Amino acid sequence: QVQLVESGGGLVQAGGSLRLSCAASGRTFSDSIMGWFRQAQGKEREFVAAIGWSGINTLYADSVKGRFTISRDIAKMAVFLQMNSLKPEDTAVYYCAARPGSWYYPVDSKTYRYWGQGTQVTVSS
Repeated sequence: QVQLVESGGGLVQAGGSLRLSCAASGRTFSDSIMGWFRQAQGKEREFVAAIGWSGINTLYADSVKGRFTISRDIAKMAVFLQMNSLKPEDTAVYYCAARPGSWYYPVDSKTYRYWGQGTQVTVSS
């Protein structure tokens, strides 16, 4: 069982930065694939980034590649999403998610077992 709590969202101007944090608890965190997803109003939830249990494997959506960085701190049981050069189209509720198992197709939200409650990110133009 893994419990996830996101923080760090807020309102920022275009071109600005935010750092999202996801605090995890539970025995299987260190063995879990961790992902960030987002859902804009009226749209489907979409993949943003994922990181493997060792932190070596990472994957990004094309829309955020080069601007966002995912990282994890196993000792602190936390995952982070550094978001730079934010755009209005990045506005969404951002969710942290976790799943046990291998690094296979981490973009699919249906494969994640545990989810946080979400944190709102709003980017003004």
